[in-house]
Amino acid sequence: MPKQPLAKSIQDFILDHIHTVAQMEALLFLHAQPRERWAAAEMAKRLYATEREIVIALAALHRDGFLSEADGHYQFDASPERAALVEELAEAYRHQLIPITNLIHGKRRNINAFSDAFKLRRDR
Repeated sequence: MPKQPLAKSIQDFILDHIHTVAQMEALLFLHAQPRERWAAAEMAKRLYATEREIVIALAALHRDGFLSEADGHYQFDASPERAALVEELAEAYRHQLIPITNLIHGKRRNINAFSDAFKLRRDR
C-alpha cells in the first residue's frame, strides 16, 4: 500500500501552530480528555517530557486559542473549527507518525539554519 502524503491542512496546521513534538503530544493529550484539567508537572510525567518543555508548549497552545487555563491547570477549549483540525491531526498522527515528526523536526532545523546564516563568523 503506497504511503499517503500528509494533507495540506495538517502540514499548514503544524507549520503555523506546532513547534515541538512535546507540544503536539500535549495538545493531543488534552484533546483526548476535553473535560479534564491538567497542571504542567502532571502532564510532563505522563508525556515523558521535561516540565519546562510542557510549560512552554502549554503557554503557546493557550496563546493560540486551543486551551483554557485556570490556576495553572489547562484544558482543551478550542473553537469547533480548531477542534476539527486537532481531530484531523490526531487521526493523521495515528497513521503518519514519522512524516509528522519529520515535518516538526525539519521546521526546527530550517529555523536554526536560517538564524545561523546571520551569525558573524571570523575569517581565519
